[in-house]
Amino acid sequence: MTRRGVRRVLPLLLGWEDLPRSISVHGAPPTERVREPVPGVLLETEDGWLLLDTGFNTALLNDPALCRRYYPSPSYQPELPCPGEPLLEALTAVGVALEDITAVAISHLHADHAGGLKHFAGRVPVHIQRAELEYGLSGQPEVERQVIFRTDFDDPRIDWRLADGDVEIAPGVTAVVTTGHTPGHQSFVVDLAEGGGYVFTCDAADLTENLDDERPAGTSIGVPPEATLEPIRHLKRLARGKGYELVPGHDPVVWPELIERLSGWGGRPAGDSHAQELSG
Repeated sequence: MTRRGVRRVLPLLLGWEDLPRSISVHGAPPTERVREPVPGVLLETEDGWLLLDTGFNTALLNDPALCRRYYPSPSYQPELPCPGEPLLEALTAVGVALEDITAVAISHLHADHAGGLKHFAGRVPVHIQRAELEYGLSGQPEVERQVIFRTDFDDPRIDWRLADGDVEIAPGVTAVVTTGHTPGHQSFVVDLAEGGGYVFTCDAADLTENLDDERPAGTSIGVPPEATLEPIRHLKRLARGKGYELVPGHDPVVWPELIERLSGWGGRPAGDSHAQELSG
């Protein structure tokens, strides 16, 4: 008997980021660099398609003056995967129209996750932790220096659905508070209707080594790096307890492999051995 849960999982590639590995892994040598994918996830639920994260705001990258303002550091190089809108092209590639998306959830407000909200203002509910939105709209000068750009999300047409902790945001999809990387960061537990599931860490753990070796996140807001370890351990416990696959947010090996593996057959885990390996 089919249980209540997600019917399909479609991971998306919305861009790339060339950056120091120390941004993802605290204590990594600053001279070491990594090219990380920018993720999005489509989930087909009983209520329709739910999108997790939205990629970059292309306007801030394609306009030279805006790019100089918002991305002044040569050490961080965002990359768009196509000349058009990456989100729209990624949706077209998997056969889902923008109009088919009935809700959006944002893990946090960093520019590589919240930049595509412009496509959904005035259209669908957007789930976020209250603490994250309050920080983003606080007006503190440090917010933009943290690569959280108010222009991405300060739109009165956005239908915010604010949470103050763990909450089921759609049938089979639970937002789990994993603060540290940002003040209201959330990760997502996905229960599949046919059994099994996924734990998407988002930026609580960018890379496999954050999970396997329990390395703190390279960037955190308002807390020391060591405070990002408990969210990592919490997500590992959740994945292990459920037997779900644990997916790091920006891993350059795991994410493309997941896209390839799930693109043709709907999003069920490949096998228990892989899930156990990733969940530690």
